Amino acid sequence: MRRETTATSFTVETVAGLGEVEKSAWDRLANPGWEVGPDGGFREAGAARPPRPFNPFLSYAFLSALEDSGCVGGRTGWYPRHLLVREGCGGIVAAAPAYLKTHSQGEYVFDYGWADAFERAGGRYYPKLQVSVPFTPATGPRLLVADEGAGSPLRDLLARGLAAMADQLDLSSVHVTFVSDADRAALAAAGYLERTGTQFHFVSDGYANFDAFLAALASRKRKQIRRERRDALADDIEIEWVSGSDLTEDHWDTFYKFYMDTGSRKWGRPYLNRQFFSLLGERLAGSTVLILAKRGRRTVAGALNLMGSETLFGRYWGCVEDHPFLHFEVCYYQAIDFALAHGLTRVEAGAQGEHKLLRGYRPTPVHSGHWVTHEGLRDAIGAYLERERRSVAADGEALGEFTPFRKGERQQD
Repeated sequence: MRRETTATSFTVETVAGLGEVEKSAWDRLANPGWEVGPDGGFREAGAARPPRPFNPFLSYAFLSALEDSGCVGGRTGWYPRHLLVREGCGGIVAAAPAYLKTHSQGEYVFDYGWADAFERAGGRYYPKLQVSVPFTPATGPRLLVADEGAGSPLRDLLARGLAAMADQLDLSSVHVTFVSDADRAALAAAGYLERTGTQFHFVSDGYANFDAFLAALASRKRKQIRRERRDALADDIEIEWVSGSDLTEDHWDTFYKFYMDTGSRKWGRPYLNRQFFSLLGERLAGSTVLILAKRGRRTVAGALNLMGSETLFGRYWGCVEDHPFLHFEVCYYQAIDFALAHGLTRVEAGAQGEHKLLRGYRPTPVHSGHWVTHEGLRDAIGAYLERERRSVAADGEALGEFTPFRKGERQQD
């Protein structure tokens, strides 16, 4: 399906998949100043400093792997409808990764209550439009522009274009989730309702290594982490980092078993299939990090991470043996170790998880924007979100008092 409208000198259109977009054109907007090399790693594409950090989830390689493996499209309830802006009839100057949704699964910003209330009142909540990276609660740009200096008008055009798309297709709503600060401002200016949540991120304060990080903690917390790390490896467990050309199909076979076990127990319906991981290894190997725990010749646990230019993004974990604190070691402590060893300043270890707080991950606000077409539903959601924002802010302040850092050295965002 393709619908086109014109605004000033720009043409706005939708496409039903990244197969209709040139890879270089998409990546120029998603990660301006960067390129993904043949090894699947990122590198600077020119002499000028990139305007923002590289984000692997927005790359053509990652999003196309989701489409080509069938994790989105087909009967998944995620139907690609990416929004593109062209200058006249020329090249693409802005874009948004967008999906028609017939459910609210795999989003991490939950609107089940909104859907239930609207449908009980006689409305039709689905389909809706989701602007996000599927199955990925990682903050980043969603209104993609290459020229940050000229970005505001184009972001505004994308925000208004998404709302117009909802009207044209008779959709209940548009949800733009885990947005950057620039997108947040553009969405607010366009009249989107703002929602705030909380994640737990590690942020380096210039630490040279893990021991330097520990030195910033209160003595009791420092001892606790050392004990947890020691106990996690007590049964002759060794840790291995695997990335780039070292990744093999055997690694993906092993990790997929972990993924399916965890997903089946936690969610009931894992979202990713085995083919996706092979495509990820083909297209983004140099930006992919498996942290594996081995006991003898057997790999007993593992965590999948993707690496940006500043951030290590932790995504999935699984195990076939239970060992005390091994989850903390593989997902949180080893992630910090890896990030500091590779000059990264941040670790985002996924959604939720107050248990991360005492492991050096601090409460961090995350934001989304919501366009609701029905006036009554919009008013009700707006009133709810105002109360929710106050509650989230108060909770964030309270949680900040429980960080493990020494008094007077508590990190500030």
